[in-house]
Amino acid sequence: MFKKAMAAALTLSALSAGPVVADTSVRVLSQILPTAKQYPNEAAAIETLKSGGFKVQYNNYDGLGLSTADGLRLVSDNAFNIASVQIGTAARDDAFFEGLDLIGVSTDMQSLKAAVDSYREVFDARLQERFGATVLALWPFGPQVFYCNAEVNSVDDLANLKIRSFTPSMSALLETLGASPVTLNFGEVYPALQRRVADCGVTSPTSGNSGKWPEVTTHQIPLSVSGSVQGIFANLDWWNSLSDEERAQVKTAYTTLEAAQWALASTINDDALACNTGQDGCEEGQKFSMTMVPVTEDDIARVQKAAAEVVLPDWIERCEATYPGCTEVWNDTVGAARGMTAASN
Repeated sequence: MFKKAMAAALTLSALSAGPVVADTSVRVLSQILPTAKQYPNEAAAIETLKSGGFKVQYNNYDGLGLSTADGLRLVSDNAFNIASVQIGTAARDDAFFEGLDLIGVSTDMQSLKAAVDSYREVFDARLQERFGATVLALWPFGPQVFYCNAEVNSVDDLANLKIRSFTPSMSALLETLGASPVTLNFGEVYPALQRRVADCGVTSPTSGNSGKWPEVTTHQIPLSVSGSVQGIFANLDWWNSLSDEERAQVKTAYTTLEAAQWALASTINDDALACNTGQDGCEEGQKFSMTMVPVTEDDIARVQKAAAEVVLPDWIERCEATYPGCTEVWNDTVGAARGMTAASN
């Protein structure tokens, strides 16, 4: 299926490309829909590439019928020169990648930024070595919170519910809380909540609002468990084929994009929470009438305890299986940034 999807993508690109200058053409694959708040920043990056002389073929996963789970392989095989990749799905190919945004470890944007910055160099080295790609940008969608279509009054009430998960460490957390994780891509969550295939979903306040999740959910728990970090990767062979000037142009586009997306993730979510729950202060999103569930110190402590005792050891076991020594790498980077120490099994 993957090979067929990749072949289809290559065929589409070839048909739509027209005559191009080989060393200035670029095939870009994005997961951001035009309705998303993050879209204008990406559109600006694409315009920067075009103004720098690149002939851009810009496509979206949904538009091509591709799964975001294939993003890492699509850029690794150079079906696309640049692709946005959800780090949680990339972790299914290599657990090491998830180390920068483990569930429950960095629960606010400032802590997450320190973790990502500490891990960027080792992340990029691993990406180049194993998958022939390099990092152009790492940015978060924002705090990942709970949307539920069942009555919940605390984290304890998540027990026995079916909850959307999109990373292995999130599944580990949910299981610790007594819930059943259901792996779904973002576009699959709305109908799953609508049909009660899932009782809750996890995403950022802004993404949930723009995706109209409050239409099919009733309760919001604004407890952040991660930042849903996204990567924008370039195929390494393609990258190395560029001139110094072209690489500088691409770096400018995506460094600017990364800074803008971090700023957005840190500023727009309060508005979205107000919109989801019909409160004053809703200016940018669509107003709904969800019930806001207060987050208690006990809720926070339970998630932090699960992160330290279950999520981190589970990830270390998976990471060491394919990357012996990853415990020490994590302790020297994210662990040092977050004041945590992992022990190898």
